[in-house]
Amino acid sequence: KVSTDDPETAFCTLANREELNPEEDSIHHCLYQFTRNETLTETNRLLCDVCTQRHCGPKNNIKSEKKYIYTNAKKQMLISLAPPILTLHLKRFQHAGYNLQKVNRHIKFPEVIDLAPFCTAKCKNVAEGNTKVLYSLYGVVEHSGTMRSGHYTAYVKMRAMNNHLSDLVLRGQSQASETEPVKGQWFHISDTHVQPVSVSKVLSSQAYLLFYERLL
Repeated sequence: KVSTDDPETAFCTLANREELNPEEDSIHHCLYQFTRNETLTETNRLLCDVCTQRHCGPKNNIKSEKKYIYTNAKKQMLISLAPPILTLHLKRFQHAGYNLQKVNRHIKFPEVIDLAPFCTAKCKNVAEGNTKVLYSLYGVVEHSGTMRSGHYTAYVKMRAMNNHLSDLVLRGQSQASETEPVKGQWFHISDTHVQPVSVSKVLSSQAYLLFYERLL
């Protein structure tokens, strides 16, 4: 069952997504595509209970007559509750005939990402008037190899405690934080081998999983 308190704002977002113009092969483009507005027609039409009842009468007659009414509809997946920790899982495979093939191309991702263009206009834990929902990158998982075998490594940022994040986790709310990335040192971890790396090295990795903590 799909319902909304205000149909006029059902497809509205905190920030104007049409101004994004996201770059191809970027995490922004992935999010834009995942949350795009879709039209459901033909075999994808939705069963309309209201239309069916109008056509068939009371509910107890619907099953016996089997005259269900389907209607065209619009569908859009948006974020209704901004999480303290944002985990993005990239689809790193594609179908090649009957087989699965790994996707190795680089997907660009930023240190700080704004989720506002992908959040509903009435996002539950965003203060009224805010048009930004910012997150800072703190972890990346990378996979090397093929669909059959390979090796996982990780990039992790060692940083000071984020009081803003603690308030979000414990109380579900907090005061606005800074909009800059959380300061710290990045490390590359492969089994028992750990070494410090630069931010540019992290951002050039072929990310499989991205971990962000909320700033604002």
